[in-house]
Amino acid sequence: MTTDLLMALDLLASVLTAAAWVGAGVTAAARRPRTAAALFAVALVASLARVWSILALAGAGWWFVQEKITFVLPLLVAASAAATALAGPRLLRAARRADAASRDAVGAPVVVVPLLGAGYAAAAGIVQTFLIGYPADPGTVLLLLAVVAGAVLGTWRAMSARVPGLRSATAATAVAAVLGAALVFLPSAPATAEGSAPEGAATMGAMDMDGMDMDGMDTDGMDTDGMDMGADMGVRPASQDHSASGGPSAGGTPRPVTDLRGPATPPPGGAVRRFELTARMATVTLSSGRKVSAWTFNGQVPGPPLTAEQGDLIEVRLRNADITSGVTLHWHGYDVPSGEDGVPGLTQDAVPPGGEFVYRFVAEQVGTYWYHTHEVSDIGVRMGLYGTLVVAPKGAAPTGLDLTLPVHTLGGVLVTGDRDQPLVKQAAPGTPVRLRLINTDNTPHRFTLAGTPYRLVAVDGTDLNGPGTLGEAGLRLAAGGRYDLAFTMPSSPAVLKIDDRTDSVRLVPEGASPTTTQGASPTADAGAVAAADGQTADWPELDLTRYGAPAPTPYTSGSRFDRDFTLVLDRGLALTNGRPAYAHTVNGLAFPNIPTEVVRDGDLVRLTVVNRGRDTHPWHLHGHRVLVLSRNGHSVTGSPLWLDTFDVRPGEVWEVAFRADNPGLWMNHCHNLSHADLGMMLHLAYQGVTSPFHGAHGG
Repeated sequence: MTTDLLMALDLLASVLTAAAWVGAGVTAAARRPRTAAALFAVALVASLARVWSILALAGAGWWFVQEKITFVLPLLVAASAAATALAGPRLLRAARRADAASRDAVGAPVVVVPLLGAGYAAAAGIVQTFLIGYPADPGTVLLLLAVVAGAVLGTWRAMSARVPGLRSATAATAVAAVLGAALVFLPSAPATAEGSAPEGAATMGAMDMDGMDMDGMDTDGMDTDGMDMGADMGVRPASQDHSASGGPSAGGTPRPVTDLRGPATPPPGGAVRRFELTARMATVTLSSGRKVSAWTFNGQVPGPPLTAEQGDLIEVRLRNADITSGVTLHWHGYDVPSGEDGVPGLTQDAVPPGGEFVYRFVAEQVGTYWYHTHEVSDIGVRMGLYGTLVVAPKGAAPTGLDLTLPVHTLGGVLVTGDRDQPLVKQAAPGTPVRLRLINTDNTPHRFTLAGTPYRLVAVDGTDLNGPGTLGEAGLRLAAGGRYDLAFTMPSSPAVLKIDDRTDSVRLVPEGASPTTTQGASPTADAGAVAAADGQTADWPELDLTRYGAPAPTPYTSGSRFDRDFTLVLDRGLALTNGRPAYAHTVNGLAFPNIPTEVVRDGDLVRLTVVNRGRDTHPWHLHGHRVLVLSRNGHSVTGSPLWLDTFDVRPGEVWEVAFRADNPGLWMNHCHNLSHADLGMMLHLAYQGVTSPFHGAHGG
């Protein structure tokens, strides 16, 4: 049974438990002994089922049961035991007799209050798990206990004029509530991230202030008095602090992120590729003739395609005509110098209307990438501020048909490139074809290719090792991710579908009608490959961790890691940008209050990402590719997977690693940008790198 299914069963058991206990109490108060007894029996069974579901979830990891083991389960067991001992015998006796005296006895406080108290306790568990979220802490536990106790006392007082020890119990409840509120709402000492380091590396974040050259440090806006100078886990207190002060060794000179820029000239043999992008609002016309109000680069959606060869210097001049919230350029998946990363408030200020910013970086990585704004990015990208970036190998001559296909939902319509109708292309049989799929939406898309065998040759810009031939397979592509598909054009049509319902691309042999694929059959060597007009919804999903051939990697799960961070993703009440919200949280906090992860240049870093919520989170670390070590405890058995965005589905645990070899200040966030806007983002900072930018990051 999967963790996701166990989480769903636990939710069902928790709701049923609370409903059954409350129902038993209400029907007992209504003097209906048989109904109350039946609901009492259901409540007991549901409570046992809840105990089983919690213990079963514990096998998936402590992250999934922390609040359940420390608070929810003890409270439920205690309340259920009290209800069983006090109300159970009376209920059963009354149900057997069913006379007037028995009905009156069932409605007594000694029966009703324990039953409702068990219901209140079960409901408190639901509130903790699904409203407050991970982790349970003393403050929220005390508040919930006070609420449960207050509800029990209030119920008892409503049913009886005399409640023994009412004043003392009320005073104790009030004390618990005040103490809990103080722990939750009053300022506390700066927190540290859930990271660790081997002995000898754990004090990496400590700073020798006596030996530090403070003259070279930009301290504007930095609260040095509030710093945790002995952060034993190497992290700064919160993400809004941006920087990780202190050099690689005690006494090192801090380096501002503005020094970490690309070169002005290309490497020997490289050319300069200059582009100009102007962000402006415009109305774009889709292939169907439909007009959509959009935010554009150069008046088009997607923005102009940027192309280069490996070794070229890419120079992009960004201007903002009229996007009032500001605009930047982030190079998704491309490991540019930190000062070119385009994160407002961290690596630069957002470009205001009338302003401009020039980005420069060497095209060292070959493959399929994309760019987008990072200022108010949830709205900006959705409205159209994105485009494609493709880097070809040095000296490679173009061959065959090479299509770059960004997929996006624009104005409520799914488009491929600028088309809301299928893109039809003709190609001679035998022509090499490469389809570069880019998911620029906030949620995953499923792609299928019918009518030809093919190979998935690259993921997130990195070639796979030994990719095998695919036929009837569904390809789930994370938000922000990229797949490159390669095949030889068959003598019959081939169709790329999105989400099993939308034809995105139709490839037809030269000379065939471009408007029909009906009746087409697969090529003779296609084996189990379906016809181009076939249904694809029942095709199994490809498991990337088992696809391709294994190959040596520079590190494995057994390597010695210098830094080890765990990110538990959830939903809960938290402060985000100073406002309370039902946020998407990391370790119980929301941006900008999530501690910054601090590393040193050269560190080998392991990142464990746990999703205990009900939403999928496409996780994206700027400036670095990560190597997937395991998913749900299972190691990768296919090609090594180097990713910059990976989908963490409900109940999943991903373990990835990277070498900290790109000094700077980096975002680490969910690429469902609406989730990021609601708090699910933090910073990763190299020790010794500072930022002069202290504006709020706009989503």
